[in-house]
Amino acid sequence: MEIRAAKKADVDEVLPLIKIVFDEMEMPIFEKIPDQDLYHVLSEAYATEDYRYSYRHTTVAVEDGHVVGIAVGYPEVEEATIDDAIAPFLPEIGLSKDLKFFTDKEARPGEWYLDTLAVAENKQGHGIGTALLKYLPEHLRQQGEQVISLSVDFENPQAEKLYKRMGFVEDGELMIGNHRYKHLIEKL
Repeated sequence: MEIRAAKKADVDEVLPLIKIVFDEMEMPIFEKIPDQDLYHVLSEAYATEDYRYSYRHTTVAVEDGHVVGIAVGYPEVEEATIDDAIAPFLPEIGLSKDLKFFTDKEARPGEWYLDTLAVAENKQGHGIGTALLKYLPEHLRQQGEQVISLSVDFENPQAEKLYKRMGFVEDGELMIGNHRYKHLIEKL
């Protein structure tokens, strides 16, 4: 397995993995948008430099030439504007460019926030998520980051167990959409 920075060309294999997380979040806005429309705007925004789910914020795990896992994250200082890049594409699917998918603050000052960790359903339980989590600390240390944070749903104890096994510790709670999450951190 290879772990590397995502490329624009990975879009068709990355977006279904992001969609797994959207489905788990059960956010009403995503339930109202047809999948093909959501994929359209996400693919446009993925190709930009600054979007939350852009290729620049994505690390991929690749097996046999296919993306099988992703880690998507960004420094907290980018959070306030991280979703602005999708706005110009929203009118293409009949939505206001002022619509915000995410309004809740997820990261704290000084943190690099792991927004999404997802593995293809047919590859779960094969160590791909663990490999991505092992890769990130050294990679982020080299970029000058000092803390990785993430949010784990109270209803996902299996993921919480993985994160804690990898060195994350609980550091509070927050609400994202309609779900309560534990805020976990790992000091680098």
